[in-house]
Amino acid sequence: MSDLLVVILPVFIVMGFGYVAVWKGLFSHEGVDGLMRFTQTFAIPFLLFRAISQLDLAQNFDVALLATFYTGASVCFIGGILGARYLFKRDWEDCVAIGFCCLFSNTLLLGLPITERAYGTDALRYNYAIISIHSPFGYLLGITAMEIVRNTGQSARALPLKVIKAMFHNGLIIGITLGLIVNLTGLPLPGVFTDAVDLVARSALPAALFGLGGVLYRYRPEGDMRAILFVVAISLVIHPAIVWGLSGVAHLSVPELRSAILTSAMAPGVNAYVFANMYGRARRVAASAVLIATGVSILTVWGWLAILP
Repeated sequence: MSDLLVVILPVFIVMGFGYVAVWKGLFSHEGVDGLMRFTQTFAIPFLLFRAISQLDLAQNFDVALLATFYTGASVCFIGGILGARYLFKRDWEDCVAIGFCCLFSNTLLLGLPITERAYGTDALRYNYAIISIHSPFGYLLGITAMEIVRNTGQSARALPLKVIKAMFHNGLIIGITLGLIVNLTGLPLPGVFTDAVDLVARSALPAALFGLGGVLYRYRPEGDMRAILFVVAISLVIHPAIVWGLSGVAHLSVPELRSAILTSAMAPGVNAYVFANMYGRARRVAASAVLIATGVSILTVWGWLAILP
């Protein structure tokens, strides 16, 4: 148990630093906004660009791995929508936002550092394979569903343009797309350029974890507790359980299983709140679910690590 806590706790301690800094007035809400804008718009896209541009797609881009993870994510998205509608009587737009919370795991800020600390840097190649289509897949699914329910009864011709425009305003998707272009074309990059990108990329995870702590202080739990706990249960238990069940059918290797389970077992990321805020729907549920699930995941991630081979 102590070994597992050594793996998990440093990640949450860095988040705790950010939480306490904002709580005690040592770091302003404006500072948190600026830090998160830097990490979401520049540092993390740079990190994804470098990782995916160098990823051995032939070796690591395993269809079985991706199908296992994203089947689980899709089931959770649909389950979140239906649960919000029929258990909590929310309108359809709220339901899509809640479903997106169930879909969008914090693969970057929590999944990467925890996997790295548990299994080493080499284990991250399967995380990056999953992450390479995480934002495109998640936003494509979420935006498409939201635009469908918002435009019921209207012409469907404008829908594809709306979806594409919304997706390519997202820095994560831009970083992933550029990384794939460099990878697939073999475009040579000057060493001074890649060194500069690496300098920015190395700041991504610690800065984003600190900023996430500040964000979580701002959006403290309030109201809608049944819906919030529903999201927490799907994110931390149901998604990884589905992935575990499918992994046997897909014949995943042990390293693939570890990355798939840990990535699927992460709490909803800040992008869950970003999506809810973008449409002005279920923001309280999204923000509180991110906070509570992140705290509870200290225990659930420890549990998943304990049973993984």
